Amino acid sequence: MIHTRKHGVHLILAGATLAATLTAQDALAQARLEQVTDDSWRFSAGLGVFSRPKYPGSGDTQVVAVPLVTANFGRYFIGGTPGAGFPFGVGFNLIQDDNWRFGVALGGELTKPRKATDAPILNGWGDISETALGSVFAAYSLDWLTVRGFLVSDIGGNDQGTRFALDLEGKYQLSERLTLSAGPGLTWANGKYTQTFFGISARQSLIAGIPPYSAGSGLNTVRFSVGAQYQLSPQWSLGASVTAAWLQGDAENSPITEDKSQNTYGIFASYRF
Repeated sequence: MIHTRKHGVHLILAGATLAATLTAQDALAQARLEQVTDDSWRFSAGLGVFSRPKYPGSGDTQVVAVPLVTANFGRYFIGGTPGAGFPFGVGFNLIQDDNWRFGVALGGELTKPRKATDAPILNGWGDISETALGSVFAAYSLDWLTVRGFLVSDIGGNDQGTRFALDLEGKYQLSERLTLSAGPGLTWANGKYTQTFFGISARQSLIAGIPPYSAGSGLNTVRFSVGAQYQLSPQWSLGASVTAAWLQGDAENSPITEDKSQNTYGIFASYRF
């Protein structure tokens, strides 16, 4: 996941990888600059290009270009959801000051987290469709360190369960325009989420000709992210990020998992107006 924030405007990237790791995790570089609390509209638009796994547990990667658009009005936001655990939605910051941010959001994925055509083992299983998601999120920043987390749950009734993510991020101002960031993170998932993405039902077992697999709740992913953001001008910024993530527990041991390493690489540009 890539998060970028300039004067209260947020950009978020997420997709299939987010469903397995974050948001994720989630879960690429974030830049925390200034906070805007006045009641005025702020807009941001950009484009990101990312290499990521095709689906949670996939050994194959795909390169995608993702538009990044967000609008903020005081504490309200629409578009990229800052730290909520999904890429697009609407939300409200209940608390928003120099150190704390606490809010709620409703939204969802922009693409299907997994398709039956993504791998031979999935043929005939059907796609995992997009669903509506609800989130509670929080972040605390002090000097160079930020702690952030979210609790996101499927409210659309598509068996995608609940996840909790926690990330630490340290930042270093290398120059007036260049900011570096790095830090670890983890994601816990309940049994419904893990079974949907990594389990094998009796029906799927018959189709694939492999034994059923029951996947339960527990630690789903650990990760480490590094990023850089360069401020070309007050409006333009460029960024890059790398997130190395590793599946854990029943997700790692699932017959669906081709590679426990789930790495994501990205570059992006954004314009604030």
